[in-house]
Amino acid sequence: MTSPGNGAARLDRLRARFDELGIDALLVTTPSNRRWISGFTGSAGVALVTRSEARFATDSRYWEQVALQCPGYALVHVSGANTGVAPAVLDGLGGKRVGFEPADMTVASLEGWVHALAEAPAHSRPTLVPAPGAIEALRMVKEPEEIDALTRAVHLGDAAFVHASARAEPGMTERDLAWLVQEFAMTHGADDLSFSTIIAGGAHGALPHWRPADTPLEAGTGVVMDLGVVVDGYCSDLTRTIFLPGPGGRPDERFTRIYDIVLTAQTMAEERIEAGMTGAQAHAIAAEIIARAGHGEHFGHGLGHGVGLDIHEDPRLAPSGDHVLADGHVVTVEPGIYVPGWGGVRIEDQCVMEGGRLRVLSTAPKVEP
Repeated sequence: MTSPGNGAARLDRLRARFDELGIDALLVTTPSNRRWISGFTGSAGVALVTRSEARFATDSRYWEQVALQCPGYALVHVSGANTGVAPAVLDGLGGKRVGFEPADMTVASLEGWVHALAEAPAHSRPTLVPAPGAIEALRMVKEPEEIDALTRAVHLGDAAFVHASARAEPGMTERDLAWLVQEFAMTHGADDLSFSTIIAGGAHGALPHWRPADTPLEAGTGVVMDLGVVVDGYCSDLTRTIFLPGPGGRPDERFTRIYDIVLTAQTMAEERIEAGMTGAQAHAIAAEIIARAGHGEHFGHGLGHGVGLDIHEDPRLAPSGDHVLADGHVVTVEPGIYVPGWGGVRIEDQCVMEGGRLRVLSTAPKVEP
């Protein structure tokens, strides 16, 4: 997906927020926001959206790409990745309030912009003001084209899990299993991985973001597999916890008990979360089930997060999540229990809110304790 589903509509939606944000124009520098608003997939460039026009400033490496991917944008030619961008892209905006993205703009970058503008005549200088969340708030509600890309990413991630987990066996290292995921994804249509695959065997499962090591997987233990792929720029996120049978051939009682608690928490959350809830209320559904089962201290992260062009987006399903859930939100539901010295269980689905309820997109199988 190299261009927005409806670029003109996205520009109109952004401009409709200008009065609320107290700005006359917006500089877009965050890569995923820049792609969402313009369609540009390159690595260097600045988009500017005013009340009446849209501009894209970049160097000669990307001039032809802008012409192909950014219909409706006036190309501003600059030399080098950053040289001259400020006065060139902000020409004619003297006295205007131009918003910037504080989550992306470093202090050093902002100082560079301010310094460049200070060298221009006073009457031609705009004022740079922070405009937090200007585009992120719009991106939370996914368009049909975005949900289609996300669904395709989810299904490819599901297939990568099925392929790799079917080949998992004692003696294989965590890195070996992670490679099976990556190899399958990249040879079956993925643009990239959403993040470095997490393979956490045995006691490593107690560390939610463990990085695969040369540690052999052991029989009679669980293995947390957290993976994601990118399709047409959009991300998937899936976690399953599998069990490598020991002599008895079945998961032991402790694994079965903890897995059942996590699966129950996830199932209840997916059934009960509805539009109008805050992210904090959604998180509480699963957290209360885990706490009542005696593992409250073993669930230390949020229940889920939004997914789109970025692997972690708003809304957040977490104790601090204050966004109100609505149709079009795509979120993960991923409760977990992590017991130091033993291991962990996390089960994660990717879901879309439709008709006021969650529809689960993930199809990868789960253990049946």
